[in-house]
Amino acid sequence: MLGMGLRRDGLRALLDILVESVECGGRGEEVAARAHVSRFHFDRLVAAALRETPAAFRRRILLERAAWALRGGAPVLEAAHAGGYRSPEAFARAFRRAFGVAPSAFAAGGRDFRLDSPNGIHFHPPGALRIPGDGRRRKSMDLTDRLVAYDLWLTEKLVAAAERAPADALAEPLPDSRETLGTMLERLVWTKEMWLAAVEGRPAPDRSPDDPAALQQRLAAAGPAFVELVRATAARETWDVAFVDATCDPPESFTYGGMAAHVLTWSAHRRALVLAALERHGVVVADADPLAWERTLHN
Repeated sequence: MLGMGLRRDGLRALLDILVESVECGGRGEEVAARAHVSRFHFDRLVAAALRETPAAFRRRILLERAAWALRGGAPVLEAAHAGGYRSPEAFARAFRRAFGVAPSAFAAGGRDFRLDSPNGIHFHPPGALRIPGDGRRRKSMDLTDRLVAYDLWLTEKLVAAAERAPADALAEPLPDSRETLGTMLERLVWTKEMWLAAVEGRPAPDRSPDDPAALQQRLAAAGPAFVELVRATAARETWDVAFVDATCDPPESFTYGGMAAHVLTWSAHRRALVLAALERHGVVVADADPLAWERTLHN
């Protein structure tokens, strides 16, 4: 709850409430009540997080939306409505103060619809917000980095969840598959072990029992190593460099990019099968979405 201060993802929770107020309106006390805090405390939280009061934030975002509508050819009355103004005269006065020109003259000037912002948050057409990245990170994560880190995070959750499944669940065949729930979990781990061995020129690892406790230990070793392999490949931009996989018979060559795409694609398929199988046995893996994983980065 926001009443306990801005914890993980607190800014996003604040923004959700503020965006709702942009669309639905409401007095300050009503908006604060949605956050389960007093109006005074809500204003303090917003001002501390955004360096802008809730009223100023809402007014600026609505004016940016109105300016975007004008730039797209909307009549002034329609833009005034988009800006939350019932009176065209009040809208014209507020718009001129903000942009320095009358609404009727805005579109002709080719001006940016964004106003100066103390927090970098702006209206994002057609009806959302653009929020700047987290400046605390030393380096922005690219898509590949996100995919490989999320794959490991969810695989860890699935292997841990398997310990809560009934004793006979792991031996149950999966629909439309030659694998059981247990062997599919093991394959998620073994695939990373196998490709690490191929890249490093080691013999292929044997398929091992699908005991969840043992899989957790194997994943703790192979998972981070595979993530680091993909990250190093991205850093060196060597996706097209090939290596010879001596574990194949006969040996075969693969590019690093093809290898990473292969693992991530098939892991996504296998994770979905495991998730569904666990749920059939009453084991629900909560917050399995990549969006939930990304929020954990703000801890």
